[in-house]
Amino acid sequence: MTGGLVGSSTPLADRFDLALVDLDGVAYRGHEPIDGAADGLTSARARGMRLVFVTNNASREPESVAEQLTELGIAAEASEVMTAAQAAAQLLTTRLPRGSKVLVVGGAGLVTAVRAAGYVVVQSADDEPAAVAQGFAPEVGWPQLAEAAYAVGRGAWHVASNLDLSLPTARGFAPGNGSLVGAVRAATGVVPDSAGKPSPTMYDMAVERVGARETLVIGDRLDTDLAGARAGGYIGLHVLTGVSSARDDILAVPGERPHLIGADLRSLLVAHPEPQQGPEGWWVVRGASARVLDGRLELGRAQSSSAEDELDLVRASCAAAWAAVDAGLDLDPTSVPELATELVRD
Repeated sequence: MTGGLVGSSTPLADRFDLALVDLDGVAYRGHEPIDGAADGLTSARARGMRLVFVTNNASREPESVAEQLTELGIAAEASEVMTAAQAAAQLLTTRLPRGSKVLVVGGAGLVTAVRAAGYVVVQSADDEPAAVAQGFAPEVGWPQLAEAAYAVGRGAWHVASNLDLSLPTARGFAPGNGSLVGAVRAATGVVPDSAGKPSPTMYDMAVERVGARETLVIGDRLDTDLAGARAGGYIGLHVLTGVSSARDDILAVPGERPHLIGADLRSLLVAHPEPQQGPEGWWVVRGASARVLDGRLELGRAQSSSAEDELDLVRASCAAAWAAVDAGLDLDPTSVPELATELVRD
């Protein structure tokens, strides 16, 4: 697998038989639909692509997630949902005998997953839990964080469902589980283990659950979704409907780079051109081109200004920037503009 962008001469839904789809910022935003998500996923399914929804959100039951997706026009069953709560519970089994006490800080999804794994759920550090399992839930506050800190300070194993610092909502970005975990870490000095993305654990679990010939990971965050794809050896598609932007793609470090870039989930239904190296340092994608000269990114725009032309400019810019950085050259980040912003719809 290449370290740069790849191409696909056929629509992604025809090439890959399984897609691991992130939820917040990809399939929906908070409780609101994302333009193109239902159309893209429904059409991909009709072409034979199977879907598993893989989320770092550990607060909700798979049944609740599937119900919300279905209400938004994306048919889903609970068996097609893989949560960070399930991954955290599996991580507990690698060190902790079943029947042990676990203090759960989080929502119903995490409580259910920990119990299903064979553990006794407690709510107080005075119950002497062997581990603390921490996941996001809107109701988590100081009393729960304090109990977690007391337990971890007394030697309990701290397992976080994920370390996302922010959470996309319909109103903007709110503190995520990583921010809440950070409070416990600051109080105890103990670095937690994490089961969620960017660890590829959930991806591997999903593939093992359903089987696949070729798997595509789809996400909106470079530091979790796409980093997890790179870590697990999966092809990763970045859709520009959530946290990370096209500019973030261009400036991405190697371990967080996407393999493919699309505006939204309708990008599953089209082919993706691969950047080609041209003369004088230019990288070309159809009518768009980019190069790095004297440490600055230069753009060669296509004659038209369609959505695909703008995406091609992003792809060419990524190829040029990554090639320069990987060759040991400097890239001035101030020379990298915000691109494709008009493709991201509220």
